[in-house]
Amino acid sequence: MKKSVVIILGIVFLVLFLVPGILAAVDFNQDLTPEEQQSFDGILEPVMKVYRFIQYAATVVGVLMLVFAGISFATSGGEMVKKERAKQMAAGVVIGLILIWVAPLIVSVITK
Repeated sequence: MKKSVVIILGIVFLVLFLVPGILAAVDFNQDLTPEEQQSFDGILEPVMKVYRFIQYAATVVGVLMLVFAGISFATSGGEMVKKERAKQMAAGVVIGLILIWVAPLIVSVITK
């Protein structure tokens, strides 16, 4: 019990006193040099390739799920539970697709 309290107090000390001092020493408002920008773009390129792959794969899966939800809705007959489940599935897929396609725009707005 005593060790965990000491560890927690140590973490609190680090967060409250050391991290703000380190962040204050870094100037986030200075512009990048062309070499730094090129290096940053080189690091970011593979990450964006992975993101685009996931984005397109999720889109394909999402369209398939929308088709499945539509078929489920059409074949549900009079069962309201199946219709509601199909509606919820379609709504979830649409929200997910919107989020995955709008995420880069949201990030660019937040970071500027």
